[in-house]
Amino acid sequence: MATIGFIGLGIMGAHMARNLLKGDHQLVVNGAFPIPDDLRTSAKVVANSTEVARNADIIISMVPDTPDVRNVLFADDGVAKGLTAGKLVIDMSSISPLDTQEFAKQINALGCDYLDAPVSGGEVGAREATLTIMVGGPEAAFERAKPLFEKMGKNITLVGDNGAGQTCKVANQIIVALNIEAVGEALLFAARSGADPERVRQALMGGFAASRILEVHGARMTKRTFDPGFRIELHQKDLNLALDGARKLGLALPHTASAQQLFSVCASHGGKAWDHSALVRALEIMSNFEIEKTAG
Repeated sequence: MATIGFIGLGIMGAHMARNLLKGDHQLVVNGAFPIPDDLRTSAKVVANSTEVARNADIIISMVPDTPDVRNVLFADDGVAKGLTAGKLVIDMSSISPLDTQEFAKQINALGCDYLDAPVSGGEVGAREATLTIMVGGPEAAFERAKPLFEKMGKNITLVGDNGAGQTCKVANQIIVALNIEAVGEALLFAARSGADPERVRQALMGGFAASRILEVHGARMTKRTFDPGFRIELHQKDLNLALDGARKLGLALPHTASAQQLFSVCASHGGKAWDHSALVRALEIMSNFEIEKTAG
């Protein structure tokens, strides 16, 4: 069975690594990054990303942003320095599609395959191994990695060549942001009109407006639970990728820009680390009205 290197054991990555361990995979982790106690005792800890690559057949990274991936891969103690031909590098972070294509070329030049495989599903999906995984790269590399993906997620799709997975994730984040905004506006309207927003949410779950966003994020809005599964600052990063890409492609994404502005309102009120469902707080600030906490 392949030895797996895992770099980036944060809110999402730690759960993903645990699910790989449940599949009886041997895990190698980077001791230069924070490591939860349970993973420190169950995985092999090495000094840096170069040593992770030397000790693993397949290397997975799950870090916040494009510069972090670049550093993990190509720093003086990065993954690239420890690669030998035939190894597989999988980046499951959410980063720039264009930079992803360049990273893939550099890894390919070392005789290794590269997959971009960003995920959707949040902390709950990572913990319960129900993530959606959007993959870009060669089909043979995808088939090699698929048994690992199946330990971490359920809806696993090879979208296209390198960069296609990241493009799909950016599209996902546009949809999620706009749905959060729509749910926030609807529940704020309901509450200001005198209806119980939680009961409204429950009623809507039985109709055409039902969605995973209404189910999970709508409940966070009515219960006022904004501890992060996915932080606002990370969703801002993803929407920046969308808006930057749109400018280069000559596209208009007006509602994406609007959602980004609402996230910026939250950030300016100390909310960078709030869960992205707290976008509703921007609407509340603008309306001078707050949805009251309700148990339903």
